[in-house]
Amino acid sequence: MKWDNINKLCDIVRETSFAIHRYHRNGHLEKIYENALVNRLRKRGLKVEQQFPLCVYDEDGTVLGDYYADLFVEDCLIVETKACKSVTNEHVAQLLGSLKSSRMETGLLINLGSPRLYVKKYLMTDQEK
Repeated sequence: MKWDNINKLCDIVRETSFAIHRYHRNGHLEKIYENALVNRLRKRGLKVEQQFPLCVYDEDGTVLGDYYADLFVEDCLIVETKACKSVTNEHVAQLLGSLKSSRMETGLLINLGSPRLYVKKYLMTDQEK
């Protein structure tokens, strides 16, 4: 399935995260929330890869190794799940670094571990284009 509108895909992931948080609440390990997202997104017919390796490139295009995305949805969206009290600058930096070095454009950072669900979309665009 080709996603013409990444915003619609992000909305589906956000709505699914909300449903998971409403049902399971906070207090579980990150892996439980990750597995729940995979299960429910696949039930909705989406292609979801778990712990998916994405190549990390240097500025000259040299492959430096792999970054493992918690979830890779429809071959175009990186989803990083967290189960912590609050999102920190390090969590944001991890996602932004992953987007840049894997040359992906869109990512979601989702924290299901706090009493209030946190979902934020991040975009990494190439300024040289």
